[in-house]
Amino acid sequence: MMRRGNLIVIEGADGVGKSTLTKAIASRLGDIGFPIQTYAFPGNVRGTLGYLVYRLHHEGNALDVGEVAPVAIQAMHIAAHLDTIERTIRPMVDSGMNIVLDRYWWSAAVYGSVSGVSQDVLEALIAAERHCWGTLQPLVVFLIDCDRPWRKSEDTPAWRQIAEEYRKLAALEQTRGHVRVVQNHGCIDEIVSSLTDSVIGMMCPESHRRIPVDGATESARIRLPQSRRTPSMSHSPVCFTARSRELRSTEVFDTYWRFAFERQEVFFRRLEGALPPWSADPILQRYRFTNVYRASDRVSQYLIRRVQYTGEQHPVELFFRTILFKMFNRIETWELLERAFGGIHAAEFNVRQYDKVLDQARRADKRIYSAAYIMPPAVAGKGHAKHLGHLRLLERMLREDLPQRLADARSLCHAFEILRAYPMMGDFLAFQYTIDLNYSQLLNFSEMDFVVPGPGAKRGIRKCFSDLAGLSEADVIRHVVESQFDEFARRGLAFRDLWGRPLYLVDYQNLFCEVDKYARVAHPDSASRPTRTRIKQLFHSSGRLPVPWYPPKWNINHRVNPNKEGLDESD
Repeated sequence: MMRRGNLIVIEGADGVGKSTLTKAIASRLGDIGFPIQTYAFPGNVRGTLGYLVYRLHHEGNALDVGEVAPVAIQAMHIAAHLDTIERTIRPMVDSGMNIVLDRYWWSAAVYGSVSGVSQDVLEALIAAERHCWGTLQPLVVFLIDCDRPWRKSEDTPAWRQIAEEYRKLAALEQTRGHVRVVQNHGCIDEIVSSLTDSVIGMMCPESHRRIPVDGATESARIRLPQSRRTPSMSHSPVCFTARSRELRSTEVFDTYWRFAFERQEVFFRRLEGALPPWSADPILQRYRFTNVYRASDRVSQYLIRRVQYTGEQHPVELFFRTILFKMFNRIETWELLERAFGGIHAAEFNVRQYDKVLDQARRADKRIYSAAYIMPPAVAGKGHAKHLGHLRLLERMLREDLPQRLADARSLCHAFEILRAYPMMGDFLAFQYTIDLNYSQLLNFSEMDFVVPGPGAKRGIRKCFSDLAGLSEADVIRHVVESQFDEFARRGLAFRDLWGRPLYLVDYQNLFCEVDKYARVAHPDSASRPTRTRIKQLFHSSGRLPVPWYPPKWNINHRVNPNKEGLDESD
């Protein structure tokens, strides 16, 4: 019996490089030997309905057609889709051909919504297309995303709204099938290689030797918010495949996923008011671990709610408050400065006055720095206190117009590189500050753009894999993120995400760091050179957690606490 072909979909707003990537991926797959064809909706091949729709959409005046209602435009697009599906795509897939399709019903959903088409009408149109597809579903949908279109002329509020609607749709559809959001920052060859590897792994899973989930179906990827299953810690060895290379996992990699699941359950149990202990895991009961989602931690919550989104939202003020807070990363230090100056404002920043307040606190044996990570000294001159060097560095950043340069950054990586150029800013610290600034309105990039593994994450990765097969730690983190739904499902873990927000690169970076600590007790022999053999911080309960509040641009606060809006002291 002839093997059926596959449908690979490339979606995204105009101007993100979607069509270029469609052709490049198809070409790469064809070179390898896969039977492959490309199609684009609505189509521009002469003699097809899609060609007429394309001309009407782009050359309406030449056809002597006046303005067409948005609902009619989407209906014509859907009609062209149906014609191509029935007459071309389905027969070719049934004959064994693989199709790389530029656009899907997603485009009608997004462009129709943005142009004001009634949701009821859109749903009816889309239902017709989905019915036509029948059992033929995409092997994967790649959403190509950019912070700005490559053609500056397209960088309009409407374009940004379209891009945001695509992101929302991708987040929704991730629970129904295999969706991957891909950031296009111009490295076409790298993106094509990564996407081609992903497609090959899905089309030929036997070549990746992945262990299947017993009885697992597509529905196993659906996340069940009310799960209370506590994971066992037994190990099921698996070859983890990234970029066509096999990384042999250790038992710590299995623990990695079970730790992520159970630590997130602890978070929700505390929010729900359950009585302690919040886990049957004795290690989680005894030792302190950060949250699975970085933004859920106490200090990050304070930063987002009280530092960034309280007060003036001008780029200079946002930058100043964020970096001043993060240099010390200690709530008590921030509140000390607030009391001393009656408010914290960049326009009133005086190094000598701030130094005096902090020096007095230090001489009174009060801690002014957090122990979360070591802050290296900035250049302050011989004999000066470390905090003075940091204050002078902040003063220099303001003087050199760093806030505006960051606001003009083209990507998360670009913002990181701008910060990295300053003294004290090693790779890890510059990345952490970039993520912190990205919580605010100063930056607005996807956390899937870029990751820099810290020392703890690198140790955790080395404990999870006996051999990285030549990949960098950043590559490993990216491919772990891409396989998250499969890895949780393989272990039968219904991970509860952050009210619809999946785990991002920075969260998995953080998890590798935490598993490095966890493994010191759970797997004491896991490190080849065990330089760190114990967990320093013990867990001290503070009872039920306050209701968390996240950056409004994430669009999840209404799900977290639907009875309240905005900032409220009692939340």
